[in-house]
Amino acid sequence: MNNNRTTPREHSVSLTVSLVVYRSESAQLAHTIRSLGAACQTLRAARNTLQAELIVVDNGGLPDIAAELSALRLQGVTCSVISGQGNVGYGVGHNLVIERVASTYHLILNPDIDLDRHALLNALEFFDANPETGLLAPRIGDEAGGIQYLCRRYPTLLDLFVRGFLPARLRPFFSDRLARYEMRDKINEHDVVWEPPIVSGCFMLFRTAVLKNLRGFDPRYFLYFEDYDLSLRAHEVAKVVYVPAVQVLHHGGGAALKGSAHIRMFMASAYKFFNRFGWRWL
Repeated sequence: MNNNRTTPREHSVSLTVSLVVYRSESAQLAHTIRSLGAACQTLRAARNTLQAELIVVDNGGLPDIAAELSALRLQGVTCSVISGQGNVGYGVGHNLVIERVASTYHLILNPDIDLDRHALLNALEFFDANPETGLLAPRIGDEAGGIQYLCRRYPTLLDLFVRGFLPARLRPFFSDRLARYEMRDKINEHDVVWEPPIVSGCFMLFRTAVLKNLRGFDPRYFLYFEDYDLSLRAHEVAKVVYVPAVQVLHHGGGAALKGSAHIRMFMASAYKFFNRFGWRWL
C-alpha cells in the first residue's frame, strides 16, 4: 500500500467509492472493505463490464489494510489511497475524491458499515428503473437485527437534544416526538419512501453528476451535520429515495458516546446548520 498521497485515476468507471478513515478500528475497517468486495463481486457477476474503484482517504491513523486492498484488487476493484493531508474532516476528506472522479455512480461510505452482498446490485437496478433518482439511502440495520431510523425530518433543537444526549430512562416521555423526527411512520422493511428530507452520511449512493453539481459536502462542517446539509441541497436538483431492498449494517454510535470533543464538534456543526437552513427550537 502506498502511504504517500496519490491521485485516483481520472477515467470513466461505473462506480467509485470514497472511504474516509480517521483512527478507525482495524478489524471493523477490514470487515467493511471485505463486505464491499463481496458486494462488488455480486455486482460484477450480473454486470461483467462494470468497473469499480475504491479510494481510501487517510485522515490519520490508517490501520494496515494492505491485505484487504490486495484481495479487493483480485476481485477486480481498483484501489488507491490519499494520504498526507492530515485530518481535514469528514466532508472535506470525501471531497478530495469527489472532485477527481468521473464515474456514473459514487458511494460515500463510512468505515463502520457492512454491506449486504446484494446491496450494490439492488441499488443500481433501482437507479436503472428510476432515472429521476439522484441520491439513494439504504435500509440501515443494527447489530441486534433491527432498523436504525437514520432518515430524518427537519430537526428542532429539542429533537437533537433528546436523541443525542437525554438519558435513556427519560426518553420514553418524548417517544412520540422522537418517532416523528426519525420517520418511524414511514421507514420500514418493505416500502420505498420518496423524498425523506434527510438521509444518513454513513451510506449515500449518488449519481456522480448530481454529486458534482452539488460540489460535494460543504467544507465548513468538520464533522456532524454535513450529511444533513448535503441531503437538503440534493432535493433541489434530484429525487432522494429510501430503498429497503438495499441493506447495510451500521456499527456507529452517537456523539454523546464519544466524549466532550465530539460534543463540542456536534454543537459547532449544529450552529452552522441552523444558521444556514433556519432555527427550529421546539
